Amino acid sequence: MSKLVTVGAILVLLGVLGLAVPYFTTSETTDVAKLGDLKLQATENTSHFIPPAAAGGVLVLGFILLGTGVFKKV
Repeated sequence: MSKLVTVGAILVLLGVLGLAVPYFTTSETTDVAKLGDLKLQATENTSHFIPPAAAGGVLVLGFILLGTGVFKKV
């Protein structure tokens, strides 16, 4: 399998995933204070949004690379 087909397939999967799940949340835990064995931590949640236009663009680019990789072999 050529590299174009592999990259194209990955981009297609990412584009479909971006259209299916446009919102996701990440969390980051940081140390606030440390006194001996006592450690205070804070967890911050951040939500992210993937615009449908960006996910659609990645999907189209993936199909273009996938098609180019398949027809380049022929």
